[in-house]
Amino acid sequence: MSLILLFLLLLILLFGTLLYFLKPTSMEKAVEEQLAGIEGTQSTTGNRTNILKERTVQSGVLEDLARWLPWSESASRLIKQAGRDWAFGSVTLSSLVAGLGTYWVMSFLNSPLPINAAIAVGAALSPFTYLYILREIRFRQFSALLPEAVDLMSRGLRAGHSISAVLEMVGNEIAEPIGSEFRSLQGEQSLGLPIRESVKNLVDRVPVDDLRFLATAILLQKESGGNLAQILDKTSMVIRERARLRGQLAIYTAQGRVTGYILGAAPFLMFGIISMVNHQYEKPLFNDPFGLKMLYFGLVMMVIGILAIRKIIDIEV
Repeated sequence: MSLILLFLLLLILLFGTLLYFLKPTSMEKAVEEQLAGIEGTQSTTGNRTNILKERTVQSGVLEDLARWLPWSESASRLIKQAGRDWAFGSVTLSSLVAGLGTYWVMSFLNSPLPINAAIAVGAALSPFTYLYILREIRFRQFSALLPEAVDLMSRGLRAGHSISAVLEMVGNEIAEPIGSEFRSLQGEQSLGLPIRESVKNLVDRVPVDDLRFLATAILLQKESGGNLAQILDKTSMVIRERARLRGQLAIYTAQGRVTGYILGAAPFLMFGIISMVNHQYEKPLFNDPFGLKMLYFGLVMMVIGILAIRKIIDIEV
């Protein structure tokens, strides 16, 4: 029973860590407040009839139970931002099955409890890790194609097209993932959703800083007027300069990132090599109480060191 409680405690701790890293940053909160302030300036008269098609939500006993989890909102947002249509309940169930199944299999190998628990927790987090990787890849592809989309919007406006036609043009001409997102944006506008709300939905689906600049420029132009084509040209220049600066920072911080990778992988690599050479050499580390304390202390210090290095090289542009 104590082993099961320890495993559940580690599982809750890891999910709490995942929830911490998925929470919005200060920049995201500031931009959301700015967009909400712009939306609040719109005058509303009476109750309007909603002619838009409501988004269908998958229901069921499993989905209803999963919604009670504290990280359900963040995980659902992660699934949506990764471009997948998976149900949160199914992902949670697969995570629990993977964790408990791995722990059950590892229990037959007579390996130490910390190793069993760590591998089981890693298997439980594997679906969310996969979604996080998909989200990061999708965001990078979106940021790489965004200047081209902004230039196309600027040229379309100069040619005399309306903003709706320009959005449809971007959705048809630009590759994924920008194409599908702008088609969704144009579809919402075709159904009657105001541009400020459809743009906010786009930012919620793809919370990229460069896209927030574009959304702010479009909404400010709608509120105060001005030459939108010229604003888009300036926005495109800013996005390209930010991309160039990010590339330079990636070069300058390469040494710190490589150091973090080496320091994080070296203990596990050496442990695997020593275990293959002499399997009995590391036994005191897991059998002796003082060895377990040293192991836990080393893991905690390793996590603190990785987070410190990440904080040092994480420079906001």
